[in-house]
Amino acid sequence: MTKGNTLTAAFSVIFASNYIMPDFLKNSLFFLMFFLTASSFAQEGKELDITSDISQIDEVKYPGALVMYKNTNQVYIQHEGIEMWCDLAFHYKNENFVRAIGNVCMKQGDTISMRSNYGEYNGNTQFAWASGGVNLKTPTATLDTDTLYFDRIKQQAYYRTGGTLRDTASVINSKIGRYFLDQDKYSFIQDVVVTNPEYVIESDQLDFYSESGVAYLYGPSTITSETSTVYCERGYYDTRNDNGYFVKNSRIDYDNRTVYGDSLYFDRPTNFASATNNIKVLDTANNSVIKGHYAEVYKDKDSVFITQKAVAITVQDNDSIYIHGDRLVVTGIPEKRIVRGYYNVRLFKSDLSGKSDSIHINQQTGLTQMIGKPILWSGLSQMTGDSIHLKSNTKTEQLDSLKVFENAFMAQQDTIPLFDQKEKTGFNQVKGDVLYGTFLDNALHQIDIVKNAESINYMRGDDGVLQGIDKSKSASITAILEENELVEITKWKQVDGEVYPLSKFPIESREFPGLNWRGDERLLTKEDIFKGEAPFTLTKIEGIPLPEIDEDFFDNSIPDEKLDIPEASKLNPSDFKNREEDAPSIGVPVNDKATIQEGTDSTKTKKPQLKQLPKPKVKDSTTTNNEG
Repeated sequence: MTKGNTLTAAFSVIFASNYIMPDFLKNSLFFLMFFLTASSFAQEGKELDITSDISQIDEVKYPGALVMYKNTNQVYIQHEGIEMWCDLAFHYKNENFVRAIGNVCMKQGDTISMRSNYGEYNGNTQFAWASGGVNLKTPTATLDTDTLYFDRIKQQAYYRTGGTLRDTASVINSKIGRYFLDQDKYSFIQDVVVTNPEYVIESDQLDFYSESGVAYLYGPSTITSETSTVYCERGYYDTRNDNGYFVKNSRIDYDNRTVYGDSLYFDRPTNFASATNNIKVLDTANNSVIKGHYAEVYKDKDSVFITQKAVAITVQDNDSIYIHGDRLVVTGIPEKRIVRGYYNVRLFKSDLSGKSDSIHINQQTGLTQMIGKPILWSGLSQMTGDSIHLKSNTKTEQLDSLKVFENAFMAQQDTIPLFDQKEKTGFNQVKGDVLYGTFLDNALHQIDIVKNAESINYMRGDDGVLQGIDKSKSASITAILEENELVEITKWKQVDGEVYPLSKFPIESREFPGLNWRGDERLLTKEDIFKGEAPFTLTKIEGIPLPEIDEDFFDNSIPDEKLDIPEASKLNPSDFKNREEDAPSIGVPVNDKATIQEGTDSTKTKKPQLKQLPKPKVKDSTTTNNEG
């Protein structure tokens, strides 16, 4: 519409004896006052309907406008379901346009009410613009900004000069915001900060559903509190119930523990978190990490529970100890950490490995207890007993000693087959009530068998030729190992013993009762801790789809000359253009009129229905799907 239309009319003038005329009226070509009387300018169709106490025309100062202002009652404007109030209005009848000044209030049914210092409304396009102390109220939240656009046809409000939203739980600040009335949804872009008494959320892009208090985070985002920091690049957070679900490079940082996973669930009131698929729990205080595919973290109890290919890894002097079990539980404050492993426990170190039904590790004392059918391999040596304890130096974190309780048995397979049993080799064996071992440079160096010690030793010369088999009983026996080879045996208080040639040593006497050689189970690599287990399939994760991006608030395809901007409006054609820097960086455009910043996390092939996403769930599946 062309600006500059002229409004002319004839009015009756009524003077009130006690009325003091404003200066601007004294200089008017025409003036008109209706004291406590309504003047209606309703016309057919979509014409504005305006009522005021006082109206006047000044074609010199305000060409084409009927100036209407408050005396007792504010100027009142109606149009197609919207109501406006203000102290001063300029009505441009030919353009069906009004400018409102002073204590402006705009109300649309019971859905929204907006207050500002200044406002404009175009009856032809049903487009409103407010500036100066803008306050928009909905049944669930309040928005404050400097300028606000409101498209009644789209039922959307928009700002790009910074705004603050307040609801019952949080305050949200952003540079750009868009409100969708039909969904009670806000889309915030750039410098988004959600402030709550308990935490602060920072995000590149955030969708917020005011009625439910649910927020969806897109792009690098953090949720920071006194006790934890959550990071994700796609997430869901319930600001009312203080819990959330996070995917894509997600992690939770505690004081001395960081939890990673393909998906994370976090509940702030209970300080509980769970993680699914490719889990890593990093313990910075004790230089250790636990991995698996499902974990639960109880912050208040300093407790972590992990299953599904669970493995605990502790770095010790440039070497690492790997402990695997069906279930691993870590409890206690950093200086008093306890690690427990249950069922089918396996332990691996470069020169040491073992198995047991369960394991208990006290990181404060450095004591590791292998419980239930324990077996330990050191090089070619195998040790068994009712239980096995390993002791580490808590300062150097190197292995210091070991102890085998009750029915201690150490065996080492001889390296050369026997000539009378071509397919079999003999076993060097030491047994007794208790076995003590000491480590030198993190390798097993000396073994002492005490009480009821017995031994069978295949004695060979430097050329490897068998010289005889020594079988004896002693009060105790000391064995020295070098590079995991048994090189020396010393018997203390020997009570019986004899060296036999192979031909004189019966086959049935060559093994002590209780020998159960399990060399084929020995763990040779860290991957062997999972040897023999059924293949594992990751849980299918329900991801959070990219947001569906509605068409742009403004239509850039409309030429400037086609824009319906009244001559008296403060707005220019440039104000009705979408700027590339204001477009969202993440999402799925619904059509060609929706803009996404180039080179960002978006796609035009998928179109998830994101009117309001349901609370994510995790379900089991026989297939793997780890897409965020």
